[in-house]
Amino acid sequence: MERKSGMKDLKQLAFEQKSAISLLIVMSALRGAAMIGQAVFFVLVVDGVFIKNSSFEEITPFLIGLLLAIIIRSGTGYLIGRTGVDMAASIKKQLRLRLIQSFKEDPLLSSTESHSGQKVSLLMDAVDETDGFFSKYIPQLIQSYIIPIMLLAAIFSQNWTTGLIILVTAPFIPVFMAIVGKRTKEKADEKMVQLNRFSGTFLDILQGLTTLRLFGQGEKQKEKIKESSKNFRDSTMDVLKSAFMSSLTLEYISMLSIGIIALEVGLRLVVFDNLTFFSAFFIMILVPDFFTMLKDFGSAFHTARGSVSASQMMNEEFSKERKQVEWGDIELPDGKVPQLDIGHLSFSYGQQFELADVSLAIKPYSKIAVIGKSGSGKTTLMNLIAGLLPIDDGDILIDGKPRKEIDESSWFKQLSYISQSPYLFAGTIRENIAIGVNGNPSAKEIDEAARKAGIHELVESLPEGYHTRVGEGGRGLSGGEKQRIALARAFLKKPTIILFDEPTTGLDLQTERILQQSIAELSRNATVITVAHRLHTIRDSDQIVYLDNGRVAAVGPHEELAANFTPYQNLLPLQTGGAMR
Repeated sequence: MERKSGMKDLKQLAFEQKSAISLLIVMSALRGAAMIGQAVFFVLVVDGVFIKNSSFEEITPFLIGLLLAIIIRSGTGYLIGRTGVDMAASIKKQLRLRLIQSFKEDPLLSSTESHSGQKVSLLMDAVDETDGFFSKYIPQLIQSYIIPIMLLAAIFSQNWTTGLIILVTAPFIPVFMAIVGKRTKEKADEKMVQLNRFSGTFLDILQGLTTLRLFGQGEKQKEKIKESSKNFRDSTMDVLKSAFMSSLTLEYISMLSIGIIALEVGLRLVVFDNLTFFSAFFIMILVPDFFTMLKDFGSAFHTARGSVSASQMMNEEFSKERKQVEWGDIELPDGKVPQLDIGHLSFSYGQQFELADVSLAIKPYSKIAVIGKSGSGKTTLMNLIAGLLPIDDGDILIDGKPRKEIDESSWFKQLSYISQSPYLFAGTIRENIAIGVNGNPSAKEIDEAARKAGIHELVESLPEGYHTRVGEGGRGLSGGEKQRIALARAFLKKPTIILFDEPTTGLDLQTERILQQSIAELSRNATVITVAHRLHTIRDSDQIVYLDNGRVAAVGPHEELAANFTPYQNLLPLQTGGAMR
């Protein structure tokens, strides 16, 4: 049932290209007429020269007709092939855009579902695997609907017994195609699984190559890649073996059928003398074309069966139900720090984790700290507040208005989210800071933002200053330098809500002190919500939210939790050990 569904889905995509399908139908009909015309004129030339001893002048019109038929046949064949290629390119573009849109709808959830390599394989290899379906199978399918019927009608017009023989022998080809096609489909499924697994494994190993070498695991992983490569090679060879065996068998069936027809035509022409030379020669020219069309369709059919596996993989991605973040059209006033009210907020990653029934009232200009053990839901809560994850239940009110009624761009204009590893793009430092705002900020504004973030002096010490280029992901900069550039973005943007997700984790004390000063500067004009582990980061917070296994276990200032909440009290002795200094 799934196989039929996959083929049906691909056919539906193809036949939605109405102009391309219409052109294929017209070109197929013209090509069929040209094939018949070519046979007619060729037989007339041969009949005139060898049977009727006609002069060159008498057969000249037939030669011209033959030339025109050959040109039309060749031209329509080229146009059919070109149309198939263009249709395949157009549909593959649509499929890639749909996949990207599917990944984009919920990138955080999508990133947890499978390897990056598997997504790349799906986006590139699986989509490319469907090329043969649209560029070869569909054009050949339309030709096979039209041309063989035209050829069979022409053959019946000359000798009905030959037509009957064709009607008896021709069905063996599609029957055999169906039998072998099932086996080919199974092999193609195995090949796509192996390719997907190989892509994911290879990219994961490539990304962690430095770590593997440091731990002496390079050779082991080399063997793992080698084994995956061999498995993919074996599955590919199995598919090719099935295709070659199928082609060989189709050739045998076609040769046997043509041989039977040749025997019947020869007997009627020579022995029984009840068939003219014109009819016999005309039939023997068209019959190979008839079976060639069926063989070509058989080859295209096997190509299409391989595409079905890729189609099913994409359908699995398209069929995933992802709840999107809801937005409205209410604009937030610029520069006004809003009141945030989180009411009974819930979210779950399937069966893996659930953040449930979180309720908080966050006043303007508040400093909120979110703490808890690893895996308690701190980052998930920040992502929900930021609008990066869809809310399963509950709501977030912005000055009394549900966030789902707020305009998306207006909300993100008021928000800055600085994570543990802020992303920097390949480009200059100035460009990476300026990405924080729309438009073209002046050099003075960028310099001022960098100065407040404590990175101006460092940038100025570089040979090219703010025009110094950094690699993708901020390669060439330390973790603290990337954090300070992210802070400079926030200073330039001047948000009213700032989210910090453990921004000082892993930094040296000097860099951490600089960042703390910058954060304090930002908090003067915004509400600040921070995920942190260190006491000096959170003890001055207006409210400390303690999460435990996805639920709010306690809310209050430092003094209150230190006096009344045992889990928080248990953390205090660790301060001197450095876990929460």
